[in-house]
Amino acid sequence: MNSHPPASAPGHVCIIMDGNGRWAKKRMMPRSYGHRKGVETTRLAVEYFAHAGVSHLTLFAFSSENWKRPAEEVNSLMELFVQSLQQYTAELHAQRIRIRFIGDRSLFSTDLQQQIQRTEAETGNNQNMVLNIAANYGGHWDIVNACRSLAQQVQDAEITPEQIDEQAFGARLSLADSPDPDLFIRTGGEQRISNFLLWQLAYTEFYFCDTLWPDFSEVDMADALTEYARRQRRYGKTGEQIEVPG
Repeated sequence: MNSHPPASAPGHVCIIMDGNGRWAKKRMMPRSYGHRKGVETTRLAVEYFAHAGVSHLTLFAFSSENWKRPAEEVNSLMELFVQSLQQYTAELHAQRIRIRFIGDRSLFSTDLQQQIQRTEAETGNNQNMVLNIAANYGGHWDIVNACRSLAQQVQDAEITPEQIDEQAFGARLSLADSPDPDLFIRTGGEQRISNFLLWQLAYTEFYFCDTLWPDFSEVDMADALTEYARRQRRYGKTGEQIEVPG
């Protein structure tokens, strides 16, 4: 195995970065230690996938269900968000990476909301790669928001119910200006999507691995891209239709 990505990379990769807490527990350390170690892997992943030619990378950093975790862990994660943005925004900006947050940020502290706004503004014109960070995000929340937006437009007589189609619905989701993900990666051994990008993952290729996120190396990333390159994406067609041009 090597860490060189295959020649043809997916345009959009999304990742559930699972296993930080279990990684720390194995080492008799607090879960916050695992999350901090996970940030190092996140930084590596952003650089790796950008170098591989991925144009959109979406990371599930904090789900709307994660508020149910112990308060100490949630507070530690919030502090880590602020510190990581302060530490790495300039570095990612220098690499011409645009950082964008999706999710309901209204529950975050004022400090974190302001840091998010500064980061998005500073990197907003970058075009090397779009890094979407899903924080306080849930697929159900995303879909309900889209429904609410369409319902309001119907009520205001801006559109008719007949004008609502898949394109109109998709245009009101959080990732409306990003292509649907080509490759979904989940580390840590679990095999579920955990309320992540429910609409957008309809035809995404799934890749699950047992490696805990802090241990997810460039070799693991290359393995995921290699497996993706082996897949035949049919979108409802037959394999024969895909293989024959036209």
